[in-house]
Amino acid sequence: MKPGMILSAILSLAVFAALNLYLGWNGAVFWREAIPDVSVWWFWLGYGILALSYIAAMLLRKALPYTLGKWLKIIGSYGLAILFYMLILVPLADLAYGLLRLTGIERSPALLYTGWTTAVVLAGVMLAGTRNAWKPVVRHYELEVPKACGDGRKELRIAAASDIHLGAVVGNPHLVRLANTMDKLKPDVILLAGDVLDDSLEPFIRENMARSMKLLRAPLGVYASLGNHEYYGGHIGDYIRRMKDIGIKVLTDQVVDVGGSFYIAGRKDRAAEQIEAGGRLSVGQLLAEADPERPVILMDHQPYALQTAAEAGVDLMLSGHTHRGQMAPAHLVTRRLFELDWGYLKKGAMHVIVSSGFGLWGPPIRLGSRSEILDIRLKFI
Repeated sequence: MKPGMILSAILSLAVFAALNLYLGWNGAVFWREAIPDVSVWWFWLGYGILALSYIAAMLLRKALPYTLGKWLKIIGSYGLAILFYMLILVPLADLAYGLLRLTGIERSPALLYTGWTTAVVLAGVMLAGTRNAWKPVVRHYELEVPKACGDGRKELRIAAASDIHLGAVVGNPHLVRLANTMDKLKPDVILLAGDVLDDSLEPFIRENMARSMKLLRAPLGVYASLGNHEYYGGHIGDYIRRMKDIGIKVLTDQVVDVGGSFYIAGRKDRAAEQIEAGGRLSVGQLLAEADPERPVILMDHQPYALQTAAEAGVDLMLSGHTHRGQMAPAHLVTRRLFELDWGYLKKGAMHVIVSSGFGLWGPPIRLGSRSEILDIRLKFI
């Protein structure tokens, strides 16, 4: 490992430790005041499990038994959300405590008021976030494309999802929820715009998620593109073969002519530019052989270079990746990073839809965003 990377890791661990000492100390002070008859060491045990489980699951993934690693990651995922919102709430609670003390309120009632208020708000955030994560909504879009399909088709119904993140946290129950909801939409084609996997392929294999994936069915087929997390997992070839075995075609810088009617194109993820020797094709190179008079649907996981895609003749671009920040106020960051971090945009003649994703990365919590499925109706001339 390079010295710069070692230094960066040490600094990151130091910051993480300092923040946890600050949050833990505040929690311990409140615990002693609110539950004086119960040893504070029980607080530190619970706090330590929440704070360290996710890191332990990731660092010891190859050494731990699969089931233990899975549950550490699930517990740690919730822990990450709790720590994230504590970093927002605890400083506000400290400020409120200071103001109460300045008004003459005694230490104990000031501590109890600010502490219980913080705990109730945090519990409300976690409950609302859990609901938003596991109860997806369907977003409906009706769009017109001024092109004719090769077979005279006048309408195409697409069911789409991105960022399923199948792994230790998101598994078969949520995947079956996706399949059942899409089945009710009666789509002509299903598109999965990257990050079907969270990272490792192991949970997909061990928990037989292929069985649930088989429930995704559409007359014109099911297609997927690669996301950055498939690259992080490092088993792309095996993943593509397993998807092919269940009837799902993963498009890696490929264009499919669907029944002589329209095109579906899938780009490699932007991560390929750093990870793969050959990088990936530009949109123009990818569509070089496509008939520009026929409709083109592009899956490109990360929503960059929208103007370039529009100029290349794409009619509908589907992306994900951003999760719309997943947990507010992180959406303020994604809004600054991307021209479109969620929702719909018309770019020249091209329609762009960026999904907040169906699954989750890290904490199974959403605030300021919802898990979603796209129901898109394209109308042609």
